[in-house]
Amino acid sequence: MKLIRFQSDQGARIGIVEHDNVLDLTTTNIPYRTMTEVIAAGSKGLDILRQAASAASVRPLSEVQLLAPIERPGKYLAIGMNYAKHLEEADKLGVARSKHQVWFNKQTSCLSGPYDGIEPGITEKLDYEVELAVVIGRPAKAVSETDALDYIFGYTVTNDVSARDWQFHSPTFTMGKSFDTHGPIGPWLVTADEVPNPQALNLRSYVNGELRQSNNTGNMIHSIAAQISYLSQAFTLEPGDLIATGTPEGVGVGREPPVFLGSGDVVRCEVDGIGAIENRVI
Repeated sequence: MKLIRFQSDQGARIGIVEHDNVLDLTTTNIPYRTMTEVIAAGSKGLDILRQAASAASVRPLSEVQLLAPIERPGKYLAIGMNYAKHLEEADKLGVARSKHQVWFNKQTSCLSGPYDGIEPGITEKLDYEVELAVVIGRPAKAVSETDALDYIFGYTVTNDVSARDWQFHSPTFTMGKSFDTHGPIGPWLVTADEVPNPQALNLRSYVNGELRQSNNTGNMIHSIAAQISYLSQAFTLEPGDLIATGTPEGVGVGREPPVFLGSGDVVRCEVDGIGAIENRVI
């Protein structure tokens, strides 16, 4: 299923996207009012949504305002330098290599909708990063790589918008990764059953229609299963937690000379089988 949150006069609603229509589940008797509640309910919750779909009111997808498909998660974690050529870009910038996976936090207040504007804020070096994002479906602690994918509820597209000048204010990257509006995700949450192999998806980014990034998730240095297993050794991943799984080469700061985003620029991020988001710098 493709699950969405969308705006209405009564606030955020939950829906299912089928073809070019939205099934408004909030008009049915489902016991959930937030996507976080649906995620926490697991397979039982998805069964309830499927049963309710036939009774849902229908409206055209083009007439609804899509929101971030999940409310603020408990954690928004992102892995750095997870594609070989992007690692080479980091080398040129003087980012030290590590023998371990490199993780940083994006503050959850950065989350925004799939078509919302990006506000640069104080940064003078605004950059883009297309990524496949994973949403955790059940508590994961000390899980093996073999079992790790079983803990995924679904997938979405994210743009890990980065303030490159602020990113290097501290070694954690968090400052430059967490500006308000610098976490657009969406357009929907595709449930894990519809993605048989998350390591075989093409992903791309465009700026003003120009292709900037293009690669395949199969080329990750650390697989999604390895990421989940690694994180879960340190702390429990919880339902709704969001994980950005890495961006390929082609980011603005890695170009020669560097090319950063400016007012009016439009960034489109796509992951095959998941969807696309598009955000204008305002």
